[in-house]
Amino acid sequence: MRYLFFTNTPAHVHLYKYAVRELQRQGHDVLILGRDYGCTKDLLEYYDLPHEIYGSCGTTKYSLFKSLPFHYVNIFREVRRFKPDLIFGMGGYAAHAGAVSRTPVVLVIDSEPTSLDHLVSRPFAKAILTPHTFGKEISENHYQFRGFKETAYLHPDVYEPSVDIRDELGLDPDEKFVVVRFNAFGSHHDVGHQGFTPERRRELIEMLSAHATVFVLDESKERNDGDVDTRPFDFHPALVHDVLAEADLLVADTQTMVTEAALLGTPAIRSNSFVGENDMGNFIELEAHGLISNLKSFDEVMERAESLLTDDGAKQRWRARRDEFLADKVNLTEVIVQVALSYGAVERIGSLSRHSVPA
Repeated sequence: MRYLFFTNTPAHVHLYKYAVRELQRQGHDVLILGRDYGCTKDLLEYYDLPHEIYGSCGTTKYSLFKSLPFHYVNIFREVRRFKPDLIFGMGGYAAHAGAVSRTPVVLVIDSEPTSLDHLVSRPFAKAILTPHTFGKEISENHYQFRGFKETAYLHPDVYEPSVDIRDELGLDPDEKFVVVRFNAFGSHHDVGHQGFTPERRRELIEMLSAHATVFVLDESKERNDGDVDTRPFDFHPALVHDVLAEADLLVADTQTMVTEAALLGTPAIRSNSFVGENDMGNFIELEAHGLISNLKSFDEVMERAESLLTDDGAKQRWRARRDEFLADKVNLTEVIVQVALSYGAVERIGSLSRHSVPA
């Protein structure tokens, strides 16, 4: 069989990397079509995954839309050349590649607000897989798995630290450290949304640095730190999960990394304009299990962060909560491989069920 995977962001590389390796191990031909966005290309090279880059995308609003014609020309050319039997992806690129080449497509979707992507991709999908927390119905061929997309690479069955990350970062054995993640809000699903302002970013970092070493990962290019003492993310991006697993706290105005921290047993605070009554189901569930805090008020962010950093027992409690939470969650890599080997006939797979909107 010939399998084609789309990785448009770094998180997509992690989502599919173990499935790609397993399918290769079983003797199948696999190709990844990747977008040069953030560290996506670096990760594909680091993991030595078979790939071609179909184009690039900046982190400014609307930069993706300007690149679409060029992207689609390259994608359609590669699809005709590779001739896949089954395509995996998370949205329009994969769906339209399947439509043009008449190839079955399986979509893995986890974000309810990306309605435009759902609209342009669902008519062409043989199956759509979502987490059990996904809060809306997409189509008749919509199935759910018990977990999140991050359980493809952070489930205990597959994740283990690759290095001594404290040694890699130059940290003492008991030195507290915090990861701060600022989003660029440049993706199409981020239009109209926002996170911390530059002024509040500085105020946040000043407070955190009084209690711990602070590592800042910033896509926004709007920092206003001045001379605040922080450490840059100057390690390879493939080590970010090892960093998150060892950190005492994550504070972010982004999405995926918050879920990753929760599944690694690290306290996480998320604050952006997505937070509220119509928030995504995965973040609602993670908060209900005491793994993350979804906060709109900046004052609450500051208070909660300081409280966690001065609580010496927080990390141990979070790891116990994480273990309990993951006890009944699937290793999504196994599910993806099963779907691939069944040629996308997901109704045969016991770990998938017809989607029903959570109450």
